[in-house]
Amino acid sequence: MPHTHISPRPDEATSERPKEHTSVRLVIGSVAVLMLLAALDQTIVSTALPTIVADLGGLEHLSWVVTAYILASTVVAPLYGKLGDLYGRRNVVIFSVTLFLTGSILCGLANSMGFLIAARALQGLGGGGLFVLALSIIGDVIPPKERGKIQGVFAGVFGVSSVAGPLLGGWFVDTLSWHWIFYINLPFGALALAGFVFGFKPLGRRVQHKVDYAGAVALTLSLSSIVLLTALGGKEFGLTSPIGLSLMALFLISTLGFVAIEQKASEPILPIGLFKMNVFTITSAISFVTGALMFGALTFIPVFLQMAKGATATQSGLQLIPMTFGILIASTLSGQYMSRTGRYRLLPVIGLSLATVALVSLTRLSPDMHSWSLWLSLTGLGAGMGCIFPVVTTAVQNAVPREQIGTATAAGLMFRQVGGSIAVALFGALFASRMATMMTEANVEASVDGPAGGLANVAELGPQMLAQLPEATRDLIGQTISVALHPVYWIAAALALVGLVLAVFLREIPLRSRES
Repeated sequence: MPHTHISPRPDEATSERPKEHTSVRLVIGSVAVLMLLAALDQTIVSTALPTIVADLGGLEHLSWVVTAYILASTVVAPLYGKLGDLYGRRNVVIFSVTLFLTGSILCGLANSMGFLIAARALQGLGGGGLFVLALSIIGDVIPPKERGKIQGVFAGVFGVSSVAGPLLGGWFVDTLSWHWIFYINLPFGALALAGFVFGFKPLGRRVQHKVDYAGAVALTLSLSSIVLLTALGGKEFGLTSPIGLSLMALFLISTLGFVAIEQKASEPILPIGLFKMNVFTITSAISFVTGALMFGALTFIPVFLQMAKGATATQSGLQLIPMTFGILIASTLSGQYMSRTGRYRLLPVIGLSLATVALVSLTRLSPDMHSWSLWLSLTGLGAGMGCIFPVVTTAVQNAVPREQIGTATAAGLMFRQVGGSIAVALFGALFASRMATMMTEANVEASVDGPAGGLANVAELGPQMLAQLPEATRDLIGQTISVALHPVYWIAAALALVGLVLAVFLREIPLRSRES
C-alpha cells in the first residue's frame, strides 16, 4: 500500500540535500557521537558479562546478551538504508535513536537474563540504524570529494570503540555497577539527537513510495539465519544438528527468494542491479574481507595476551591501543589524500598490503614474543584498516545515484558485519579444535586436575587461576594457545591477500568537488 511522506525538493524527493540553514559541523558532530555509542555497545558488555551473570543468573544464555545486539543491528541495517532513501534520513534517525535509548533504559533496568536479552535486541534494532544513517548523512551534507575526511574521522571513531568498549565496561563495573554501561548512553544520546534535530532541517514536499515488504522479510530471514548459525553454531547447538541444518536450509532458501523478489520489486530493499556496478561489487567484497580480518584478528589477541602472557583484562585491552592508533592515523591521512586528489583506488591496495604483512607477522605469536613486536603488528593491521574503511564508503557513495546512497552504504556495512560474524565463528571453531587436540596430546589435563582439556575449559581457568598453576604447566598452556592461533592468522593473511587482488580491479571514478 503506498505511503505519503514529506520529502525534499521535487528533483530529489528521496534524500535531503544541504540547505543554508543546515549546520554541517553540528550535524557531523552529532552523528559521530551517535555512531560511537552504537559501536561501543557492541563491545562494552564483554568485560561486564561475568558480573551480569553473577547478578542475574542465566549462565546458559550468556552468549545471547552479545548475540541479540549483533543479530538485531545486522538485520535492520539494510532496512534503515532503504527507509532513509525513501522517507528522508532526518525522521528515520529520530526513530532509530529513540529506539536505541529506550533499549538502553530497559537494559539498565533489567532484573533477569531474559529481560536483558530482549532489551539488548531492542537496543540493537536502534543501534543498527545509527551506523547506516551516520555514514549516509555524510552523502547528504558533504560534497563527494570532501567526504573522505569525514569518513576517515568516522573510521577512527569505529576503531576507538573497539578498544574503548571493553575498557569502559570494566571501569563501570569496578567503579559503579554494570547498569551504567547502558545508562551512560542516555545523556550523550539525548544531546547528540538534539544537535542533529536542530542542525539538520530539510525542506520537503509530498510524494508516494511503495515499501518492499516481501524483500524485507526475505532479507531478514537470510541475515538472521546466517548470523545465528555463525554466532551460536558449535556452542548452543551443533552445526550438523537439526537446528544447525535447518538454519543452513533457511539461509539458502531465503537468500534465493530474496534475489527473486528483488528482481521484480518496484522499489527493492537492495537492488540487484547494483551488483552490476564494479565499484559497488568490489567495495562490498572488500567490506566482507575487512570485517572478517578486523573482528577475527581482534577477538583472539586478548585470549593470547591473558592466557599465554598472563596479562589482566585491563592490560590486554590497553595493548590493543596501537591498533586504534594505526586506524586513527591512517584513516585521517587517507581522508586528506582523497580530498586533495579526488582519487582513492591506491588506498585499499596499500591497506590490504599492510594488513597482509601484519597478519603474517602475527603467525609468529609465542609467549616469548616481545611487546614491541606485537604492537608493531597491531599498528600495521590498524593502519591497513584505516586505509580501507573511508574508501569503501566514499567510493560507493560517489558511484551510485543519490537516491540509492543509503541503500549502498547499508549494504557495505551489512557485508562487513556478516564477514566479521562468520570469521569469528569459523576461527573460533578452528582454534577450539586445535586446542582440544593439542591439550589432549600433551596430557595437560592431569597436571591441572582435569579442567584444561579443551578451549572452553582452558578459557574458564582465567588469568588468576592460571597464575596459581605450576610454571611448567603455565608455559605449556601458553605455548599451546600460541601455536593453536597460528593457522587462524595464516587464514586471515590469505583472506587479506584475496582482498588485495580484488582491490586491484576496483574502478576509480574521480570524486566530484560538488554534487552534479
